[in-house]
Amino acid sequence: MNRLFTIVVCCLSLAASAFGDDHGLLPKSFAGWAELGPARTTTDAAQVDAAFPAVLKEYGFVGAETATYTRDDGRKLTIKAARFKDATGAYGAFTFYRRPAMRTERIGTKAASANQRILFFRDNVLVDANFDRVTEMSAAELRELAGMLPEAKGSAGNLPTLPEYLPKSDAVENSAEYILGPQALLAAKAPVTPEQVDFSHDPEILLQDYSSKSGPLTLTIIQYPTPQIAAERLRTLQSVQQSLPNTMLVRRSGPLIDIVTGAISSDEAQRLLTSVNYEAEVTWNEATSMSKRDNIGNLILAVFALIGIILLISIIFGIFFGGIRVLVKRFFPDRVFDRPEDVEFIQLHLEKQGNSGK
Repeated sequence: MNRLFTIVVCCLSLAASAFGDDHGLLPKSFAGWAELGPARTTTDAAQVDAAFPAVLKEYGFVGAETATYTRDDGRKLTIKAARFKDATGAYGAFTFYRRPAMRTERIGTKAASANQRILFFRDNVLVDANFDRVTEMSAAELRELAGMLPEAKGSAGNLPTLPEYLPKSDAVENSAEYILGPQALLAAKAPVTPEQVDFSHDPEILLQDYSSKSGPLTLTIIQYPTPQIAAERLRTLQSVQQSLPNTMLVRRSGPLIDIVTGAISSDEAQRLLTSVNYEAEVTWNEATSMSKRDNIGNLILAVFALIGIILLISIIFGIFFGGIRVLVKRFFPDRVFDRPEDVEFIQLHLEKQGNSGK
């Protein structure tokens, strides 16, 4: 009974540790930092950000973990890690909390820092780290932490493709904001309203600030699933443009709608508007060469190979059974094979009967 109880306890401990390894976000220690007390976990977005819980949910918030770390020299570090359904949501949340005044860092997938705060994300995990004192090794320490974060599986680790359409010339660094829902759109103070965008079509929105000689410009790119939906929403935005003249420039390129606001009377605004062009990617699935399965030569070779295998199996079985028969006849003559009663012929003697009848 005691042995059975011990086995059950061990199994439960292994299951619990496996569960923790699979679902935990932050490690117990990294780069000389050790966790100070147990980490706090939550699935309530309001506990992570009381001001914008709806925005986190729009980005696919799943759960968060907060931990405090310490070193031997007495320094402390507080880390808040949030998991999202995919890397798209983590990227959106990263752009939502990032500010243009931050400095770009090389940590994880993307990172930015301001004073003692470093914000970065890797795959579908967003990390907000706050040091009590930053050193030259702080970035390297967080790079080690980024490598220990759980990886997203499959397509959940894919980043959105919309940022690839942003022009890089005269762009304000760290000013891009990726938006997936109406609450994030309102918080970003975008030049369009949720009603004008119509989030029932699941659009993706990206805002980027630009500098020009005539004044600041803001480029808004809205990507819809199909060009037809984009054309329908373009008419709505053009009506807004006509009702509010000299406030925005609107243009469509495939499923993309480009909006430029700010100093739109300048030539830079026109160039910025026309610099976004959708490029459709066509995938040709037809085979360009004959596969091994469709090659008749390979088929013939396979047939002959099968015949050879069958012949080889037949020879092996023939030798096996023939050898057994020979050995049995040698050691047990006339007992198993070729017994006299089995080889005797029944004779009718028809000729003798015919002669006696005469």
